[in-house]
Amino acid sequence: MIRARRIWVTATAVLAMAGGVPGVAQAAGPPGAGPVRAATDSGLPPGWKVTGEGAGRRLVWRSTAPVPMGDARVDFYAGDRLIGTPEPGRDGRTFGLDLKRQQRAGVLTDLQVRSGGRVLDAAGRAHASDTGTAGAAAAVPPARLPANSVDPGKPGTYRTGTGEYRLDPVRLPGFAEPVEMRAVVVAPKGAPGKRPLALFLHGRHVTCYAGDEVSGDWPCKPGTKPVPSYRGYLSDQRLLASQGYVTVSISANGVNGQDWQTDDGGALARSALVRHHLARWAGWSAHPASAPEAVRKAPKADLGRVLLVGHSRGGEGVNRAATDSLYPTAAADDGYRGAVRWHIRGTVLIGPTIFGQNPVPDVPSATILPGCDGDVSDLQGQVYVDGTRGVSNGTALHSAVYMVGADHNFFNSEWTPGTAEAPAEDDFYEDPEQKDAVCSPGTATRLTADQQHRAGSTYIAAAARLFVAGDDRVRPLLDGSGKRAPSADPARVLTHAVGARRGGGFLPDSPDGKVTVTGARLCSAVDPDDRKACLGSSTEGGSPHFASWEIPSETGRGAVALKWSAPGSPARVRPAAPVRLDGAEALTLRVIVPPGSTGTRFDVAVTDSRGKRAVLGRTTVDGLPGTERTASYWAREVRVPLSAATRAGLDLKHLAALDLTPRSTKGRAWLMDAWGWRPGTPAVREASLTRVDLGRLTVQEGDSGVRTYRVPVRMSGHGSGQVRMYVIDPTTGAATQRLVTVRPGAQDIDLPVTVKGDTRYSYGSRNDVVVKAVRGAVVGAHRGGVTVLDDDPRPEVTVTPLADRVTEGQPLKWKVSLSEAAAVDLGSVFRVVPVTDGTELSTKDVTAEWLSQNSGAEPDPERALSTVEYLTPWVDVPAGRLSAVLTVPTVKDQVKEGPEQVRLRLADEYGEPLEDGPEVTGTVLDSE
Repeated sequence: MIRARRIWVTATAVLAMAGGVPGVAQAAGPPGAGPVRAATDSGLPPGWKVTGEGAGRRLVWRSTAPVPMGDARVDFYAGDRLIGTPEPGRDGRTFGLDLKRQQRAGVLTDLQVRSGGRVLDAAGRAHASDTGTAGAAAAVPPARLPANSVDPGKPGTYRTGTGEYRLDPVRLPGFAEPVEMRAVVVAPKGAPGKRPLALFLHGRHVTCYAGDEVSGDWPCKPGTKPVPSYRGYLSDQRLLASQGYVTVSISANGVNGQDWQTDDGGALARSALVRHHLARWAGWSAHPASAPEAVRKAPKADLGRVLLVGHSRGGEGVNRAATDSLYPTAAADDGYRGAVRWHIRGTVLIGPTIFGQNPVPDVPSATILPGCDGDVSDLQGQVYVDGTRGVSNGTALHSAVYMVGADHNFFNSEWTPGTAEAPAEDDFYEDPEQKDAVCSPGTATRLTADQQHRAGSTYIAAAARLFVAGDDRVRPLLDGSGKRAPSADPARVLTHAVGARRGGGFLPDSPDGKVTVTGARLCSAVDPDDRKACLGSSTEGGSPHFASWEIPSETGRGAVALKWSAPGSPARVRPAAPVRLDGAEALTLRVIVPPGSTGTRFDVAVTDSRGKRAVLGRTTVDGLPGTERTASYWAREVRVPLSAATRAGLDLKHLAALDLTPRSTKGRAWLMDAWGWRPGTPAVREASLTRVDLGRLTVQEGDSGVRTYRVPVRMSGHGSGQVRMYVIDPTTGAATQRLVTVRPGAQDIDLPVTVKGDTRYSYGSRNDVVVKAVRGAVVGAHRGGVTVLDDDPRPEVTVTPLADRVTEGQPLKWKVSLSEAAAVDLGSVFRVVPVTDGTELSTKDVTAEWLSQNSGAEPDPERALSTVEYLTPWVDVPAGRLSAVLTVPTVKDQVKEGPEQVRLRLADEYGEPLEDGPEVTGTVLDSE
């Protein structure tokens, strides 16, 4: 009898532990053979394991090839349900989910790995369908727009100087290792007076390298060097410096190497790092003699005019820094506790993540969406625009800048092959067997690295000139007015926006009340039900507007979905209360049409509260170039003048309905919103908003009784507002929502969690809550809850032979017993290892079904079982039971042979046999 000291959790039980918490980010790779999925619930798919015991239990997936380190999260899913975000292994292939922290129940039906909205295959690559449009004829770029009156991409009159500084590192909560304070400064020479400051923050990338080898270590090991990601924006910095800006790009490798330890993917840590640098610049501005040489040589920085530029996770970091600067919190986990001695005038967010979906509404922003992003491929940064609607007073402009043919990495020259010091690659991976019609290098729509660098610099400069310098002449480049900056040529750059001088919106997802739609349907941005979703599961390609969040379905995010087979039938949108458009020059609409479509035409009409109707005009919308690998269902902004309504005598203070009447033969479209528009950029009014932060409480289950705990909620700031709370069921993963009014110091949010104690071993539970701002509020920490840890000892496992010497065609059997029944399924998993002597069983000595279920392998070519990768026989002991039988079914053949053996031993989380692990051996005799 063998006494095992290690418990292995089975596939159907592991999800009782797993919960979805934002964390590590990794890049999706090239399209591969197919997604990793569990065909049955009788075993884990190839590459998957559950390892460890007690507090050390982990769900582990190992890719057959390295998965590049990037910004989009690598998440584990069961079907459409997020079960957790894993920690990356140092080998670049292994990802493990800590089941002590991730506790959400559920049954495994369809185990998947996703990154940036895409399913990854066994090699860690983004899966492309076999029948999609990627191999279709090359796409046609959008028509070139007319040139704007001013071009911010032209260098200014100042010569520039470059230097670096390196300060003592800082300690940030939750990180074992200190984070570097290192930066490169590019500043104008001879510029008079105080100059505005632009701070750049790079995203999540490999941290260390030696030759062709890279890692995500921090600190870097001896013999390796830090990847200089912070030097990747020098061309952007030089352009801004020539125009009179002091610029600084800061290093964040210390965050990148440790952010898997945080629940928010490092957003708060990056915010704290940004604020530490800004605090130093504020001090140096007041006391120049204390500054490093690179800063002393620069003009004095004006901390009242700060632009933050963040790439990828750096984008989410600078958004959080803007929130934490405008609405400071005394949270214990905030790594910066000093005064705020700066004013952030705007942000530029390049291919950003937004795991919290918590944009700051009263800081202007320009979000660059790379059309060929192979990392944050769902282009979730669109939420920095859409998520601000109706939250505050709407005076801040929030622009989406869709750059056709741009990838994720090439905005940073240190992530670009040919210019990077460390190894670098194109994140939109090329599949030699299936060229992508839009994004494969050499297509008419794909940008080269140099073209992308120029376009990126130009639009960063445009945002600086509008948000910081207040030059309204560059606004048409950012607000959907259909102008281009010639410096960005040949890039095709399209924009739309919300805020600024837009007002009186027709919003399908308005929080003000119910919107009535006839002739079309209100659809949900995120919903597993195709009848409710804006884009069904069979849609090829995705939409940045409908990027998923951390729950299966959402309330308050949607659009009006139109579908017609003949022209002439209007779709009518009627808000709960009349809309006021007096003072506006035009009605501006954001409308999505399918990628690749052209000439979709609509008549646009409005009706006032007296029933008087006027047709404002006809508009045409073209789709973006797109394939199933791109997120190209993106809204184009179109405008129709309101003059026809004025001539018809409509009451523009009380418009009751908006009509869209298709004039194309057939088609589909989605209306995101419509607003009254007039030119100009108003002064931003930073409203007094209530800030909401959720916390987490961890408690022991106990042996008896029932106790009630409450999710920690912290409210600060001023005024009152509304947030939407989603309480996630710990068993099903489904979320229940409610709209809550919040005010500082009040106890408006009461989230009780009931815990029942017992003495049976289980996995505990994770009771999660997420929150999103709706009106008059801003969110810092968007996720919290109560984690219940099981405090009962695990049962001991014993393994005894039932039939370990059999004739071929009969099954080998061992009894796996528990010392006492558990409240959850438990099991033991073994790895086949070479036999010590004699002949080993081969892939044709066992049934093909058993081999496939336990490894995904085929019998041919015939080979020893110990050579089959990921072959892990396992047995499940059901909840409440004391034993189960581990079986290896054998087959009878016609070959005369001597005794054959199979040897099984427990393995570690990487699938390697444990040297001291329990071991069993079975012998199969010839039937002759």
